[in-house]
Amino acid sequence: MKKYGLPALILLMGLLYIFVIPKEPQGVKLLFKLIPMALIIVYAYFHFPAFGKRYHWTMLAGLVFCMMGDGLLVWFIVGLSSFLIGHLFYMTAFFSKRSLSKLRVATIIPIALYAAFMGNELIHALIRDDKHTLIVPVIVYVAVISLMAWSAILSGNKLAIAGSLLFVTSDSILSWNLFVSDVAYSGVWIMTTYYAAQFLMAHSLRPQTTAISPPAAVHLR
Repeated sequence: MKKYGLPALILLMGLLYIFVIPKEPQGVKLLFKLIPMALIIVYAYFHFPAFGKRYHWTMLAGLVFCMMGDGLLVWFIVGLSSFLIGHLFYMTAFFSKRSLSKLRVATIIPIALYAAFMGNELIHALIRDDKHTLIVPVIVYVAVISLMAWSAILSGNKLAIAGSLLFVTSDSILSWNLFVSDVAYSGVWIMTTYYAAQFLMAHSLRPQTTAISPPAAVHLR
C-alpha cells in the first residue's frame, strides 16, 4: 500500500481537488485541498527509520507547517507565515546534510538573481496597488524560500532539489498571479507544481536516498 497505493491515492486526490471539486462551498474545497497534503505527510512518515532521526522529524515539521499554510492562506499573512516556518524547517534539515562543492555553492548566484528579479517585480506591483504593508512580509518570504532552494542544492539530494525548485516555481506563479498580472490557468499550475514539490520532499526521505557528490567536486571545509 505505502509503496504504490499511497502515491496513487495522493495523485488521485490531487487531481480531484484541482479539476473536479467546485469552488463552493469553500469549506469543502479547502478540505479536499488539505487531503493530498495529509496523505503526503503519512507517506513521509512511512519512510522514517526504525528510530526516527532529527532530520526526518525536521522535514516532517516542514510538511506539517506547509499544510497549515494551505488551510490558513485565506488570511494571507497568517498562511504566509506558516509557509515561511515550513521553509525554515526544510532549510534546517537540508543544511544539516550539506555536502559543499564549488559548483553547489555557486548556484547561489542564479538563485539570488532570480530572487532579486521577483522581489523587484513584486515590490513595484505592491506599491502600484497601494499594498505597502505587504512589502516586507513578501520580500522576507522570497528570501527564505530562495535560501531553502539553495540549501536543498547543497544537500545533494536530487529529489529534494527537484522538490525545492518546484516549490519556488509554484510560489512564483502564485505571487505573480496575485500581485503582478494574471497567469493563464494559474490554479492548475500552482497546485500541480505544489503537490509535486511536497511529494518529492516526502519521497526524498527514502532510506536509500543519500547525497551524492559530483565526481569532480572540490569539497570546501
